[in-house]
Amino acid sequence: MSEPVGEAKLEVKQASKEVKESENVAEKYSAMTVSKNSEITMGELSTVFSAVPTHKPVKKQIQFVEDKQEFSRFPTKAGRRSLSRSISQSSTDSYSSAASYTDSSDDETSPRDKTQVNSKGSSDFCVKNIKQAEFGRREIEIAEQDMSALISLRKRAQSEKPLAGAKIVGCTHITAQTAVLIETLVALGAQCRWTACNIYSTQNEVAAALSETGVAVFAWKGESEDDFWWCIDRCINTETWQPNMILDDGGDLTHWMYKKYPNVFKKIRGIVEESVTGVHRLYQLSKAGKLCVPAMNVNDSVTKQKFDNLYCCRESILDGLKRTTDVMFGGKQVVVCGYGEVGKGCCAALKALGAIVYVTEIDPICALQACMDGFRVVKLNEVIRQVDVIITCTGNKNVVTRDQLDRMKNGSIVCNMGHSNTEIDVASLRTPELTWERVRSQVDHVIWPDGKRIILLAEGRLLNLSCSTVPTFVLSITATTQALALIELYNAPEGRYKQDVYLLPKKMDEYVASLHLATFDAHLTELSDEQAKYLGLNKNGPFKPNYYRYTFTHFKILKWGNIFKLILTYCYCTRLFANT
Repeated sequence: MSEPVGEAKLEVKQASKEVKESENVAEKYSAMTVSKNSEITMGELSTVFSAVPTHKPVKKQIQFVEDKQEFSRFPTKAGRRSLSRSISQSSTDSYSSAASYTDSSDDETSPRDKTQVNSKGSSDFCVKNIKQAEFGRREIEIAEQDMSALISLRKRAQSEKPLAGAKIVGCTHITAQTAVLIETLVALGAQCRWTACNIYSTQNEVAAALSETGVAVFAWKGESEDDFWWCIDRCINTETWQPNMILDDGGDLTHWMYKKYPNVFKKIRGIVEESVTGVHRLYQLSKAGKLCVPAMNVNDSVTKQKFDNLYCCRESILDGLKRTTDVMFGGKQVVVCGYGEVGKGCCAALKALGAIVYVTEIDPICALQACMDGFRVVKLNEVIRQVDVIITCTGNKNVVTRDQLDRMKNGSIVCNMGHSNTEIDVASLRTPELTWERVRSQVDHVIWPDGKRIILLAEGRLLNLSCSTVPTFVLSITATTQALALIELYNAPEGRYKQDVYLLPKKMDEYVASLHLATFDAHLTELSDEQAKYLGLNKNGPFKPNYYRYTFTHFKILKWGNIFKLILTYCYCTRLFANT
């Protein structure tokens, strides 16, 4: 997705000590690459994996759900019985999942009204049905087979318990892949309490399997919005357990703790955030001087951006569309709104199947990339009457409006691959003159008075987690990065990280990548001493500077000299064009 461009001056922090520590990573961790099998102690991890502070560009304002809605009213018993269909910007309406043995409608009784006990006699959890634990365990075992790098990290560090004493509260998608991450954290010594970052993303049997092992899970597929906030509150608010670490996806748990439990929030040792929305929220707190704990921006790590966002979406977009609509893409006209990493993945997959792909973009750099990749860049209104499929992946709101939906042809498919459900104006379709007809799970016909109908998928929520699944291997890369970030923040000596948002050091990204190369039987070429000296590199990395993002569209970190050159170039071009 295209990133918002800050309008104010970038504030670049030069931290020579931290940069020097990051450079020393290469020497101390060269033995950890796949090509060398020597062991590493987790005690060294906090010394060498020193993250680089991010610059804090002024971001577009990300609006929270109104405090009045979230915090003034506590969830009512009456409100939890029916699924919320409200359209909000919170993550409660952002995701869903089809990957569950049991549909949420098979039992109308709310889990909050049940008393369930696992085999150990504990009732400190709230899931759909604890009896599904055996099925969930099989799901987790399947996921482990394609997450060998994370399992390898677990085995290497398990004896040293680098997370001993860590009390991690997490708010992510509760899937089989996430369960492998959670059980890895537990194996490394952490205690965990977990909830879902969205009301539809939970695999019920996986939540049951985790609860059976003793992890306090509060989540089930098909929560109401009241249930969502109740589950978050239950994870945080417990008399005998106080969290000291946060792993978040979307920022809802962080925001809830910051607003409702400020004293608990001040005692947090570190936050790890993996989503665009959550990172923007952290930057807002930091800019306002309200971020009182260090935070790690996993979303902008190379291993997240270039793998999860790109390759995951490249495969899962087709899976979601075909499972729901059985559409053939050869010759179909498709518009992809946004040509960031997600958009690039979607376009590549659709083009490979013979679709005619158009792209809409606001960023001239991304637009130029789309043109040179062979796609025609258009305004949506120019092709709205002729396209067969619209896919949004911008992270913005009202990308597809009611007026444009009115002009689409009969049988068109509309779906979203962005973080939240705000990209398609679904709220405008809930009017008396339009008829909603449920075709199958997560597939609706919206019928106009003249008989025209469009196919709306997942009510505008994220398509791949709503209607299909995502590739396990890609999630292993992200999960390994999250685990290392938690280890680093928890073990970092006092003073290394201040109350700011940090990026992962390049060497950590390289290490995560190296762990996954063995799956492909890949063999890295090693630099000779002469070559390393010629390039000015350590033979064992890092091989790229911290500002190198492996893509033409990301300029997260630049040195002051480079920024000054860009400013001069901009001023020169502005004067040049003004005089022509």
